[in-house]
Amino acid sequence: MKRITIDGDHLTLEDVVVVARQEDSTVEISDEAKGRVKRAHQAIEELVARGEVVYGVTTGFGHLRNRLISADQAALLQRNLVMSHAVGVGGPLPKDIVRAMMLIRANTLAKGYSGVRLKTLETLVEMINRGVHPVVPPQGSLGASGDLAPLAHMSLVLIGQGEAIYQGERLPGGEAMRRAGLKPVDLAAKEGLALINGTALMAAIGSLTTYGAEKLSHVADIAAAMSLEALEGSIVPFDPRLHTVRPHPRQVGCAAYIRRLLESSEFLRSSHDPLRVQDAYSLRCVPQVHGAVRDAIAYARWALEIELNSATDNPLIFWEDGRPVALSGGNFHGEPIALAMDVLAMALTELGNISERRLNRLLDESLSQGLPAFLIKHSGLNSGFMMTQYTAAALASENKVLAHPASADTIPTSADTEDHVSMGITAARHAREVLRNVETILAIELFAAAQAIDLRRERAARPLQLGLGTAPAYELIRERVPFLEHDAVMYPYIEAVRRLIERGELVERVERALEAR
Repeated sequence: MKRITIDGDHLTLEDVVVVARQEDSTVEISDEAKGRVKRAHQAIEELVARGEVVYGVTTGFGHLRNRLISADQAALLQRNLVMSHAVGVGGPLPKDIVRAMMLIRANTLAKGYSGVRLKTLETLVEMINRGVHPVVPPQGSLGASGDLAPLAHMSLVLIGQGEAIYQGERLPGGEAMRRAGLKPVDLAAKEGLALINGTALMAAIGSLTTYGAEKLSHVADIAAAMSLEALEGSIVPFDPRLHTVRPHPRQVGCAAYIRRLLESSEFLRSSHDPLRVQDAYSLRCVPQVHGAVRDAIAYARWALEIELNSATDNPLIFWEDGRPVALSGGNFHGEPIALAMDVLAMALTELGNISERRLNRLLDESLSQGLPAFLIKHSGLNSGFMMTQYTAAALASENKVLAHPASADTIPTSADTEDHVSMGITAARHAREVLRNVETILAIELFAAAQAIDLRRERAARPLQLGLGTAPAYELIRERVPFLEHDAVMYPYIEAVRRLIERGELVERVERALEAR
């Protein structure tokens, strides 16, 4: 069991992944955070008691910001807010995304600038710990004022409404809370707004996608190395001298990793072959392309780890000379995440594009240096891997559509009060879809590269040794999928390799082998 302590300041991407995907993990609130939360709620109580005009506390919302609300209606205002904003549509989000969203929202509230009561925050945390997972539709958020609709669906369950999944059963929210031994919350002043106003969902999808992208970038390097061996490529383009004089650090790192993967390989051709002076770009330029993709992934992590520990609702509560002050601003605006996710989607699209081109070289007998057409014996009678490239091409083309930047779009809402939005959720959802598509493209490349390596071995005068890192990758693939002598139903094999990627088994097997040497 993994225990994650939240304090509003130290949540990491890895913490989000643990809580999202390990249901036996436990979340707790630090004592320091509890003190800050109590003091912020005290500030709200004082502001209401003084009759101050505070947006969303003693006023309406959005275009209704100038409609004053009496103190005795403050609680009803918050309940109405949650109910009226739960207008999301589409199939429910996966459980891991919902758990990540709940954790991020809880961490934001734990910073102590939102004004919720400690018991409200503790109830949200206990929903995570006891496995009460709100049913949250993915569509309906513009990314400013944050993820209003999705977070409203989350908050419905907190107040005993909406729907939730509990122990595998979809239940009314109140019943799910009852079965988990939790009491729904009667919202106090500011609490509804604090719960739904912010970037928790786009940050949740972004965090899980970025973490997956980091792992996938290593898979791409492994796939490229295996294809390089299958195509008798040259190691020269990975020479450290080349990369030292163009010192993008992740380009340098990628070249070094490829060299390590291919150490001791006997499949690569001599650097002195006068008939093959240079390889195609999809082989020769792997460090430049993959390294640039890693730059984009690093940018996404940088932006997200700031966002995970930010106060993103509005207004925020501060103390000034012993008196509480509510400041209205725009920290809910999702532009930092929207731009990062758009860049990530474009970068991952490139990872898929170059993989599909390597796959094409493996299958085309005019490009594959003596391999049979479509990597199958008796081609003509057998189609071999021909159609796998169709699938990879279809996914690569779909990614190009998904990579259109969502953040470049905006549409005004709330009678032009909210007149510029980020579309951050759309950007994050697209990046996630691209990630999954690229997993499959790389799975196809790895499947084909393993087939090509076996065919190359059959034609060799003596047994050939794979590289230090490619050998364990090849062996793991062969544990799941066979060499194909004849045509076969291939989609289960593609999925088997994709699952090795998704679960991290491929990278783990390779890293163990590299560490052992």
